[in-house]
Amino acid sequence: MEGPGADAASAVAPIAKWRSDFSRMFQYYLDRSTPHPLQRWIGTLAAALIYLLRVYCVQGFYIVTYGLGIYILNLLIGFLSPKIDPEFEALDGASLPTKGSDEFRPFIRRLPEFKFWYAITKAFCVAFLMTFFSIFDVPVFWPILLCYWIVLFVLTMKRQMMHMIKYRYIPFSFGKQKYTGKRSAASTSGSPRD
Repeated sequence: MEGPGADAASAVAPIAKWRSDFSRMFQYYLDRSTPHPLQRWIGTLAAALIYLLRVYCVQGFYIVTYGLGIYILNLLIGFLSPKIDPEFEALDGASLPTKGSDEFRPFIRRLPEFKFWYAITKAFCVAFLMTFFSIFDVPVFWPILLCYWIVLFVLTMKRQMMHMIKYRYIPFSFGKQKYTGKRSAASTSGSPRD
């Protein structure tokens, strides 16, 4: 004999299956996009432009845009920072190599590029959805928010650059370094060989 919970369980089962299937399909396409960073960032740029066009057309939701800007700035700091902060690592005795004779340690980001991209894309999508609800359209004087965000951006980037200079790390690499080998003295003097 079936109890009153049997109907609820049978109604939830298709929803759970649909959610599981959707999650699996979404993860499949997310995994397929991993080796294509240029196309991913172009898609994010398109989402950002659509969001900005929406904000411009409705002439509102500036507080949502400000919150989005603060969130993106926070993500950018994570993207530019090393996974293990040398400032705290120095207290333990270990630090980044500072001389040519020190052991090479590659730069590992606190927030990898894929997670950085994914978080920014989700943020633009959520902010776009928020523009359809008038509760988020708080009336503010947007030039003040823009000036405050610019000041915050400049000060944060200055602090990050000083940290990068102090601990001698560069968060970007432009391809694989090529070893050319040692040049002989004859080839560097410029004299032709017979």
